[in-house]
Amino acid sequence: MNIENEIKKANILIEALPYIRRFYGKTIVIKYGGSAMVDENLRANFAKDIVLLKFIGINIIIVHGGGPQINTLLKRVGVKSKFVNGLRITDNETMELVEMVLSGNVNKDIVNLINKMGGKAIGLSGKDGPIIRVEKKKMYSDNKFVDLGQVGIITAINSELIKQVESSYIPVIAPIGVDEEFVTYNINADMVAGYLAASLNAEKLIVLTDVEGLLDKSGKLVSTITLDKLESLNSEGYINGGMIPKLEAVIHAVRSGVNKVHIINGTIIHSLLLELFTDKGIGTQIVR
Repeated sequence: MNIENEIKKANILIEALPYIRRFYGKTIVIKYGGSAMVDENLRANFAKDIVLLKFIGINIIIVHGGGPQINTLLKRVGVKSKFVNGLRITDNETMELVEMVLSGNVNKDIVNLINKMGGKAIGLSGKDGPIIRVEKKKMYSDNKFVDLGQVGIITAINSELIKQVESSYIPVIAPIGVDEEFVTYNINADMVAGYLAASLNAEKLIVLTDVEGLLDKSGKLVSTITLDKLESLNSEGYINGGMIPKLEAVIHAVRSGVNKVHIINGTIIHSLLLELFTDKGIGTQIVR
C-alpha cells in the first residue's frame, strides 16, 4: 500500500465533507446532454456519479436532451433537420419521431443505466401528470415569422409528481410537453431544466455541455459571473447559436430563486463531483 496515495484520497473526502453537509437533503437539477450522453465511458461514469450523489442524501432530478440521437434517426428515415437559433423546426412527422427517441429510447436508456449502477431511477416526460404545459412558440428571425411547428414554450410546471417521487427515486425527464388541447410539443431541454429547477426551488441547476463553461472574449474561462453581467452579455449579442436557450434557462432559474447555476464540461470524467465537491470547481457558476 502506498500510504501517501491513501492520504491523498482521505484529504479529498475531507475537502468534500462541508459540501456534502451543505447539499444534504437539497434538490439539484441536472441538464444532461452533449458528448456525455454519447461516449460510453462518460455515460457510465455519469451514472455512477448520479448514484453516489443520491446515496449521500441529495435529491437529483435529470432533464435530458437527445439531439444527436434524434439527428441519427431523422437521417436514417430521410428527414432533414432545420434549426433556427438553436431550436429544431418540428412538423407533425418529426414530432412523432422526436417523441419516440426522447421518451422511449433515450429516456429509458438513461434510466436503465442508472439502475444498473445501483440507483433507483424512474423515467418521465412532461406529458406525465402532466408536468409541463406549453404553448406554441412564436419565432421571428430577420424580422420574419418562422413557423417552428410543434415547438413549445413553457407556460406552467406542475412539479407535484416529481416532489412525490424524488425522495425515493431519481426522476429522469424527457423534454416533451402538452398544450391546453393536449397536443404534444418538443421543448428545448435547457429551458425545461431551468423552469423545473425554479419550480422545485432547487439549490442548484447544473448544465452539462461540451465546453469548459462561459469564456470571455480572450477565450479564458469565466469562473464566476453575476446575473446582471450575464444578461448584459446576452443583450449585447455576445451569446449566439445553441448557447442562447441555455443562457435563457440559466437567467430564468436564477431570477426565480435557484441559488446557483453551473455550466460545466461534461466531457471531463466525474465533472459533476469536481464542480460540487471541490473548492475551485471546473466550470462557470452564475450567481445573483
